[in-house]
Amino acid sequence: MSFLLTSRRKPLLLLVLAVLAKAKAFQSGSVGKYHSKKHLSTRVFSSTTIHDMVERIQQGQISVAEVTKQTLLQIEAEDRAIGAFLTLSGDQAMSEARALDEKLAGREPGTSTMPLLGLPMAIKDNICTAGIPTTAGSKVLQGYVPSYDATAVARLRAAGAVLVGKTNLDEFGMGSTTESSGYHVTRNPRDLSRSPGGSSGGSAAAVASGMVLAALGTDTGGSIRQPASWTGTVGLKPTYGRVSRHGLLAYGSSTDVIGPLTGTVMDSARLLSALAGADPLHDATTSLAPAAEDYVSAVKEAETRGERPLAGTRIGLIRETLQTRVEDGVSTVVQDAVARLEGLGAEIMEVSIPYLDAHCASYYVNVLSEASANLARYDGVRYGLRPRDAGSAKTVMLGSRGEGFGEEVKQRILLGTFSLSAGYADAYYLKSQQLRSVLSEAFKSAFETADVLISPTAPTVAYPLGKAAGSKVDMYADDLFTVPASLAGLPAISLPVGKAPSSSASSDFLPVGLQIIGQRFAEASILQVARILELTSTD
Repeated sequence: MSFLLTSRRKPLLLLVLAVLAKAKAFQSGSVGKYHSKKHLSTRVFSSTTIHDMVERIQQGQISVAEVTKQTLLQIEAEDRAIGAFLTLSGDQAMSEARALDEKLAGREPGTSTMPLLGLPMAIKDNICTAGIPTTAGSKVLQGYVPSYDATAVARLRAAGAVLVGKTNLDEFGMGSTTESSGYHVTRNPRDLSRSPGGSSGGSAAAVASGMVLAALGTDTGGSIRQPASWTGTVGLKPTYGRVSRHGLLAYGSSTDVIGPLTGTVMDSARLLSALAGADPLHDATTSLAPAAEDYVSAVKEAETRGERPLAGTRIGLIRETLQTRVEDGVSTVVQDAVARLEGLGAEIMEVSIPYLDAHCASYYVNVLSEASANLARYDGVRYGLRPRDAGSAKTVMLGSRGEGFGEEVKQRILLGTFSLSAGYADAYYLKSQQLRSVLSEAFKSAFETADVLISPTAPTVAYPLGKAAGSKVDMYADDLFTVPASLAGLPAISLPVGKAPSSSASSDFLPVGLQIIGQRFAEASILQVARILELTSTD
């Protein structure tokens, strides 16, 4: 059935399998003295929301500087075990915090009403931040300090947020466990022997541990939603074009999206309200987006509904996601969540998004092709690491890319270059685009009968560290629930709905996320459903 099998040439998916099977296990860091710590409790923000924290600052109960200092101290104390951060911007953060306190003291107009006043924020390290190193988790960009803020970062600052540091990620976003970072491994605060997911694993871990209330991540094929599922946090991937991509170091340009990771659905709505909107000077992908809604008001409206707040809402359960690769424990938790949605008044129906395995293969053909083009600029001449004593342009390029890129990135560049090469582009890249059109039609058909769609966010609970290195094919295939929304450019949110055993013989339970997918630019709808479901949670 796969579109990849129609060519006489060796199918690209088989080539992917062959290359990955020969790949060496990625070695990065060691468990060390923290290996015995199974779980870290939260501290500063264990039961706080963004609204509560901002309100305390507005009422003078605590200063922005005090909140920022307390956050930095907690990160320094706890992150040695987790490894969520690559860079702490302590001096700059304290300077920003004191400046906000001075504005409050001077009653500068607009300061006290900032929606994110004093909020300590962590930013994924592939998003540009003025004056703060931005490496995309790669040695090829070690030492790079942008002179400008990404539009998303500038909007957070304008809303009153304080940037406390940059978080770890799989190099250039290429991975699902944050083990392929060029610097160190990040650990899941729910169980330090396990991965927090990826590629936004650092941001998810920072929120899950309570070191910060909110962080920015990026999502190319699930890199916000899957870490949210594995760490028990809320991860929102906006519609492609809803949030400006200006200042994001590109991986897959046609699916890359910036979005928030938070502890609650309402906090995600607050972040999206600050981030969303057109950016006509920098990002044409935002030009077709309708005006951003008041997402906070939309969520508040959902909170005030009656005993059956989802009455009249049609929810489509994607049939194939409970039939393909999903662990029994994950399936059970998701089915319990479906029953809760039905009890809240929703009309539940099954819908079909067929060929999930083919769409997953199509995604990798597409995104690796784009990655090979996007990363061509890192050659030691225009951008990137410049090796010492390089005698010619060729040796500069070989040294820069050879020393600067990790094994996972090199493999993906090679596969992407192959799929775009003469004689193969029609067989692979063109067919991946054709299947992308088929997927869009499948979603269109599903939304004719349903208002939102649901599925497990990921087919498994968090991997043990090291598992992905020994089974990269499984790591790729486990994206099959998240890549469809990415390929179609649709908004999707993951929220925790329960816990499942880490193995059939284990008594340890780990978070499970439910994915809610909406129509284009219908973020308000998925936030409302997510919030109503969240209010019934007992975890």
